[in-house]
Amino acid sequence: MNDSDIEILLVEDNPDDVKLALHAFQKHHLANAVRVVRDGEEALDFLFAPGAEAGRPKLVLLDLKLPKVDGLEVLKRIKADPRTRAIPVVVMTSSREESDLVESYDLGASSYIVKPIDFDQFTEVVRQLGFYWLLLNRTVTAAKG
Repeated sequence: MNDSDIEILLVEDNPDDVKLALHAFQKHHLANAVRVVRDGEEALDFLFAPGAEAGRPKLVLLDLKLPKVDGLEVLKRIKADPRTRAIPVVVMTSSREESDLVESYDLGASSYIVKPIDFDQFTEVVRQLGFYWLLLNRTVTAAKG
C-alpha cells in the first residue's frame, strides 16, 4: 500500500480497537487502504512529512487519549493547517467528558463518537462511520501548499 492510496488514517493506541476497526472495514468492504498509527506524534509525522500532500487520507479517525501527543493537540494542528483542515476528523474515543466533547468541536472535529464497549456495537459504529464519511459525504479537496 502506497501512502498515496490511504483512505483512512486510524490514530489509535489500543490494539484491540485497531483490530475491531480493521475487521469492520474489511468485512463491509468500506476501505481498501487504512493506515494505522499508534500515537499522536506518528499521526502528525504522517500528515505533515515532506511530500505528504499526495498521501493525505480522506478521513481521520482519532482517539483522544494517545501517547506522546494527545488527540486534541493532533486535531488542533490538523485544523490549523490549510493543507489538512478540509480532511474530516472523527473523534472516536472512550472519553465521555463534556470538556473533551466541547473542545473537540471547538477545534473543528467533524463528529464525536464515544466508543461502544460491545464488540457488535463497535463494529456497527465503525461500519456506519466508514459508509457515511467515505461513500456518502462530499468533501472539498484539501489545499495544496
